[in-house]
Amino acid sequence: MSGPFQEDKKIGLHKTQLLSRSWITEDAFEIRFSRPPLFQFAPGQRVRFIRNEVERDYSPVSSPQDEGIDFLVKSVKGGVFSSALASAREGDPFHFTGPHGYFGFYASERLPVFVATGTGVAPFVAMARAGVKDFILLHGVRRFLDLYYEPLFRKTSKLYVPCLSAVKDPGEGVPGGFPGRVTGFLADHLASGAYDFYLCGNSDMIRDVILLVDQRFTDSRVYAETFY
Repeated sequence: MSGPFQEDKKIGLHKTQLLSRSWITEDAFEIRFSRPPLFQFAPGQRVRFIRNEVERDYSPVSSPQDEGIDFLVKSVKGGVFSSALASAREGDPFHFTGPHGYFGFYASERLPVFVATGTGVAPFVAMARAGVKDFILLHGVRRFLDLYYEPLFRKTSKLYVPCLSAVKDPGEGVPGGFPGRVTGFLADHLASGAYDFYLCGNSDMIRDVILLVDQRFTDSRVYAETFY
């Protein structure tokens, strides 16, 4: 076979199109794309979108068995790619490469602890939708409106802890919420022991949690993915 399709296959470039977009909050939305033929991914992996020489990585929030591929997107003011996704129309073409990365779920005898900040929760959504359950999840956000997938995690987790950094009163926010950062909960409220920690979010959180693991949770394993 000759032509552009052959070249796309050679360089691992997948063609897709926008199917739908659903706003979750005023600045975050879930967007669905068609699934290219033969494209496979594992929960936790990411793809790299390429559009007009701009490249951005996103982790699917859908299960690998779903017909479409869903992504969680935070609309950033002045953000070139998030703005393009926010304004694109149904049927618009996009391209991506992947899947990329090795961040994924590795079952063991240790209790898994998922720690996310903001949209870094995306890989854990895919894992939960793919059947992973009975984990501890700490989701660090500023306000309760940013707990995008609260119903899913309350159903699938062993313990779901929304960590609300802008909330100072334990009586505010959501049931079971912690008024502070994920590191505060880990430092004072998670029982000592050996866990499998999965970290996804900003680099400062990942650095601080790794230090806490070294201090309080020896014999644990850590898997991390920086999410911008």
